[in-house]
Amino acid sequence: MKKVLKISGIVILLLVIFLIVAPFLFQDKIKAMVKNFANDNINATVDFKDVSLSFLLSFPKANLTIDELTITNFAPFEGDKLVDVKSIALDFSITELFKDSSDGPIEVKSIYIDNALVNLKTNKAGAINWDIAKASTGPKAIEAEKPKTEGGFAFKLDDYAITNSNFNYLDEKVETYFSLSDLNHSGQGTFSQAVSELATKTDSKVSLKIGESSYLENNSISLDATLGLDLENSKYTFKENKAIINQLPIAFSGYFQQLEKSQKMDLEFHNTGASFKDFLALVPKGYSKDLAQVNTTGNFSLKGLVKGELSETKIPTLDINLISKNASFKYNDLPKTVKNINLNAVVKNTTGLVDDTYVDLKTLNFKIDEDVFKSSAKISNLTKNMAVNANVDGVLNLANITKAYPIELENELTGILKAKLNTSFDMNAIETNAYQRIKNNGNVTVEGFKFSSKDIVNPINISKANVGFKPGVISLDEFKATTGKSDLNATGRIDNLLGFLLSDKKLKGTFNVNSNTFGVSDFMVEASEEDTTSSETNESETNTAKESLKIPAFLDATINADAKTVYYDNLTLKDVKGQLVIKDEKAQLKNVKSNIFGGDLSMDGLVDTTAEVPNFNMNLNAHDFNISQSFKDLDLLKSLAPLVKLFEGKLNSKIALSGKLDGDFAPNLSTITGNALAELLTTEFKPQNEKVMSLLQNKLSFLDFSKLNAKDIIAKIAFNNGKVEIQPFDLAYDDIAIKVGGSHNLENKLDYKAVLQVPAKYLGSDVTALINKIDDPEVNKITIPVTANITGDLLKPAVKTDLSSGVKSLTSQLIEIQKQKLIGQGKDKIKDLLGDVLGGNSNNNENNDSNSNTGGVIKDVLGDVLGGNSNDTKDSTKTESNPVKNVFGSIFGRKKKKDTVN
Repeated sequence: MKKVLKISGIVILLLVIFLIVAPFLFQDKIKAMVKNFANDNINATVDFKDVSLSFLLSFPKANLTIDELTITNFAPFEGDKLVDVKSIALDFSITELFKDSSDGPIEVKSIYIDNALVNLKTNKAGAINWDIAKASTGPKAIEAEKPKTEGGFAFKLDDYAITNSNFNYLDEKVETYFSLSDLNHSGQGTFSQAVSELATKTDSKVSLKIGESSYLENNSISLDATLGLDLENSKYTFKENKAIINQLPIAFSGYFQQLEKSQKMDLEFHNTGASFKDFLALVPKGYSKDLAQVNTTGNFSLKGLVKGELSETKIPTLDINLISKNASFKYNDLPKTVKNINLNAVVKNTTGLVDDTYVDLKTLNFKIDEDVFKSSAKISNLTKNMAVNANVDGVLNLANITKAYPIELENELTGILKAKLNTSFDMNAIETNAYQRIKNNGNVTVEGFKFSSKDIVNPINISKANVGFKPGVISLDEFKATTGKSDLNATGRIDNLLGFLLSDKKLKGTFNVNSNTFGVSDFMVEASEEDTTSSETNESETNTAKESLKIPAFLDATINADAKTVYYDNLTLKDVKGQLVIKDEKAQLKNVKSNIFGGDLSMDGLVDTTAEVPNFNMNLNAHDFNISQSFKDLDLLKSLAPLVKLFEGKLNSKIALSGKLDGDFAPNLSTITGNALAELLTTEFKPQNEKVMSLLQNKLSFLDFSKLNAKDIIAKIAFNNGKVEIQPFDLAYDDIAIKVGGSHNLENKLDYKAVLQVPAKYLGSDVTALINKIDDPEVNKITIPVTANITGDLLKPAVKTDLSSGVKSLTSQLIEIQKQKLIGQGKDKIKDLLGDVLGGNSNNNENNDSNSNTGGVIKDVLGDVLGGNSNDTKDSTKTESNPVKNVFGSIFGRKKKKDTVN
């Protein structure tokens, strides 16, 4: 006995050693077989991380595992991954490994696929990415015959499983997307027999989207099905099958057969229950919530028949019916009951032509409290030019929707909806604006509706809205609403509401809006604390650093506005009238008129948001503006002409501006270009509090700003990328002509010049004395230009003048005049004149005027005229070119070799 046990132990040990070691003997052979199988059968790039063989994992079978397998398409889907699988495990008899190539391929009995991602795609040209087989193997889903490829694999399965996988299908041609996610599927049967049965179990989530419409979105499905397999005829029969779609149990039977160029089917299904709860189970679970908490009455039945061939030209005939009578439902945690529910809907096709498929919603009626809502609709020609005929008749308290059904809304609904409407149209009529084929009759009214959103700062309370439907026209007959301190009263027409709702058409319309009080801030988003903090810490950022506001591209509307009072920021506008045209992401203002700052404002302009950074151009015409008020409240005027606030009175101005807008739709002043013409209708000048004026008066003490005539001043202003240039304009000051011009930038850095034509009498007693010695009335008309350069900024201005050079110039003029008069009159008069001028007068020394140094200036001038400074020595032999000196030398009767003036 011990000997037997010993031998048995040795045999078992040898067997274990063999099971561990043997796979290494076949490893290279297996890898070569996998590569050959892929190369011989697949027209794509196949890659995998590793291939391993084990006799222990599935003993007494051998187990082959392929890790991280990918299949990547060639053109026209080059680079797209068709398959990405974490692992594929194949089980087969160990004896299959000892076959040689002449014995045929290895017969696989089981296959297990884990974490697979399969992406099937049809592009717009109709090409498919899964057509990667190098040779066609016929239409059969599973080939029962012996494979022709030697040295590869033949699948004669007893069982299979797919776990934790995802399957996606995208058809770009018909804009259809279908997916199975979290797919777990398994089957057991004998595939090697010509006729057999396969038991399957499937759990997954399904999504379906056609165009922009989502029909299923992660809806749960569960299927337990027994399939009869007729592999020779490619026919699969459903036996004892039960599916659960969302929470609706469905039984189905029939068959599916793959023909050479089409598929033939005869399928019948129905819901296994009879409660109205089965209908609620059709609604995605995320919306219907926990059906265990719902009490229902009434019945519901779903029956369907799909029969015929599916090919490129035909579809099976359809007859699907949904019926419910006198049903009701109530959620335990909600106060309202939906009752008197009657539903009768049919999906039908009797010809097999896809265009003949139609949906007939014969009845959809329900009641909440005392509100009864009735509707019906028929939708035909689904695939080409869809036609709709619908009727709605009923009353609905919007607040009851969330009290009867567990739908989660961001904002609470309120208001009463009343509708009595019939609409009939086809999609082609909508897309081509063929209004004669769009038949609308009836009206829809809403009363007591409250709308709130994160996009507006205040809720909008619509006391009443009445929309009338007539053939080709949808009219807004009445619209009364309030929000914040604003009120709105509007009428108008909407040209293509259905085109906007059902296709990608623009929302067109013309509206007349009246308001007693309109506050712009009532319609703006309130800045969050995060936004405020961000703006404070990033003041240097431009508007390109954040997303700019956009005018919606779908809007094509004209609004005629008439508002008694409009509040914008700190401005109050009265009697605002004008037109706003919104189109192509642009907003154009036309003939906007208003009363503000005690005067009249008219305005035209355009805001364009088509570019990444929005821009604007604007023409403003201001008449009789109150200067002090407008420059106090209007930042734009303060930036463009800061010194105008020195005046009191009225202002006329024409301003043309263009530039970019910042993230808050306010003008970015650094980008502004344009021009302005300003006319001051004023009689008073108030410079008391301005440092610029104080400095000017200190530099030019003869100025008395009370004598300034500030009436009818006209100035031309140009704006260029943040710089404001004022062309020289004239100011009237008693008998002094003043011309002012220059520029400043947005930091109020000043660069202005004031040129004063100053009469000689303002230049001090010495100049006056010289004038008195010249007996000529023309001398009193002589003026000299004095330039005041104003730099710095408004808070710290700097003023420099050239008064000394002006006096010097005047003295030269006076001496030239006197020179001409004195020639031939004798040297005594000249001595007296020069004595008075050069010797001074004791009375003149009492003059403490800021210009009393002009006597010294005159002496300097005469010194220059008569020969220069005593320190200057010139060669007397050289010819003197100074005519004044020559004249005075002749008068005194002698010439000096060196001229010295003390």
